[in-house]
Amino acid sequence: MSSDAERIAALFRDFTASAFRLELRQTYRIPEEQERLSKFLAGEPKPVVDAPWRRMVRMKTGAGASMVRAKIVRRPLTDYTRFLLTWGIPDNIEAGERYWIVDDTDRCLDLPDHDFWLFDDEHVVRLRFAADGSFLGRDLAAEADLGRYRAWRDNALSHGVPFDDWTAGTGAAG
Repeated sequence: MSSDAERIAALFRDFTASAFRLELRQTYRIPEEQERLSKFLAGEPKPVVDAPWRRMVRMKTGAGASMVRAKIVRRPLTDYTRFLLTWGIPDNIEAGERYWIVDDTDRCLDLPDHDFWLFDDEHVVRLRFAADGSFLGRDLAAEADLGRYRAWRDNALSHGVPFDDWTAGTGAAG
């Protein structure tokens, strides 16, 4: 494992106060989700899954850390976004994550062109995806960019609403 890969793994493992994720893409092609996505699209019942991610979320939030995501949505919602809103986010919330939905359909917010994680308000991991949503990799962002990432986080959260409020107001996840 390269030193950057080791540092990134350590950020996920060792953050103590907060982890924030900005999700910009409307479609992600995550191999582990493809079977569940197919079942969702076929109208099958939602399977019970206790993913390692959710176990980590429970551990971190149980120890007092905050885990927050801002999911950017645009209408019309993609099949993947409908899947995420219906099958993914509720389980992550149950595990302890807090989700904010930012509807960017009729506005153009000042946000980056890539997803990212911000750990303990000090370290940024940029996520790279192909045009089809396939994951390409992670990079550590330069410390000089930290203020910009904090501003993007704050901007997204200031234009978002908690997941439950958004779904109650739009019925979008149902």
